[in-house]
Amino acid sequence: MDFKFDDDQREFKALLRQFVDNEIIPVAREWEQAGRYPTEIVDGMKDMGLFGITVPEEYGGLDLDPVAFALVFEEIARGWMGIAGILGSHSLACRLISMHGTEEQKNKYLPDLATGKRRTGIGLTEADAGTDLQGIRTTARLDGDHYVVNGSKMWITNARYADPLPVLVKTDPTASPAHKGMSVLLIEAGTPGFEVTKDIPKLGYKGTESCEILLDNVRVHKDQLVGAVEGRGMQQVLSALEWGRVNIAARSVGIAQRAYEEALSYSQERKAFGQAISEFQLIQAKLGELGTQVQAARLMAYWAADAVRTGRADGATGMAKIFCSEVALQSAIDSLKVHGGYGYSTEFEVERLYRDSILMSIGEGTNDILRTVVAKSLLKGETKVG
Repeated sequence: MDFKFDDDQREFKALLRQFVDNEIIPVAREWEQAGRYPTEIVDGMKDMGLFGITVPEEYGGLDLDPVAFALVFEEIARGWMGIAGILGSHSLACRLISMHGTEEQKNKYLPDLATGKRRTGIGLTEADAGTDLQGIRTTARLDGDHYVVNGSKMWITNARYADPLPVLVKTDPTASPAHKGMSVLLIEAGTPGFEVTKDIPKLGYKGTESCEILLDNVRVHKDQLVGAVEGRGMQQVLSALEWGRVNIAARSVGIAQRAYEEALSYSQERKAFGQAISEFQLIQAKLGELGTQVQAARLMAYWAADAVRTGRADGATGMAKIFCSEVALQSAIDSLKVHGGYGYSTEFEVERLYRDSILMSIGEGTNDILRTVVAKSLLKGETKVG
């Protein structure tokens, strides 16, 4: 059993850490508080080829293995989780297109998506359908050579930049079970009737926009149907979401790591009763627990990423997403307590880490629902414990 990175992974991690330390951490708090879009950071990620991490090499991408993929999101979220969101939705959509798109769709979109010339996201969630994707109401009716799409989507990351945006629709609203009537359409920016109506205000996860989208009689050519076959949309989305849960688990590790680093550093600098607070046993106990939980979460995330590499991994990715997201939140809370009153101030990093960590238990399937996914995998014998 080898828990070490290979040479390529070590070099890649070092490159990512340098980028985060130099380009993200120095500006994250100021830009987040100002509501400033991180254009320069996005340009830097383009230069590094990070928009192609899930694009096959034949289309100009990096085609990272799942462990290296996890490294990207861990390191970037250590600097600013909102930046990881810009890359996360894009990478998920690229993975969906590369796995399930027609050859024409891959040739049309993937080369530009790999460089960041085009960017994308994924249109799944609706006001009344989040974790229960079968409950979506957006429909696509075939009219000649075009689908006519009507409905709306919520919480769409990269909505103002996505071109194309994969959108989950019901091509057969009468199908039973509902997933047999669901498909994914690639809707290009500027298509008449496709409108980003507003940015949704958020507690955290800033730096990237989360938008509401209106689809009003949007005509989409049938060539834009992912895989050119109706009724496969749910399976296509779920297969990509395995990588999405690794993404969230890794982001959670990045948040937890930063929370630990901030607590450790502050405890050595802050003095009370004539000594650094790191000398007090209660603070040491918090630091010991923080370090232990962060490292456990990291190993869980990498284990799940490796499970994705070797085959079906619903149970493993669900476990990792649950565990890592809850470690992220608890680490942020404990770090805030180490900081005392300063932890409540927007002049310190830890309050942002707390706000960002809360989303990790919600995104890519709520933890409560994922516990049932894990249980089903255990009952079927697909995931083994022990």
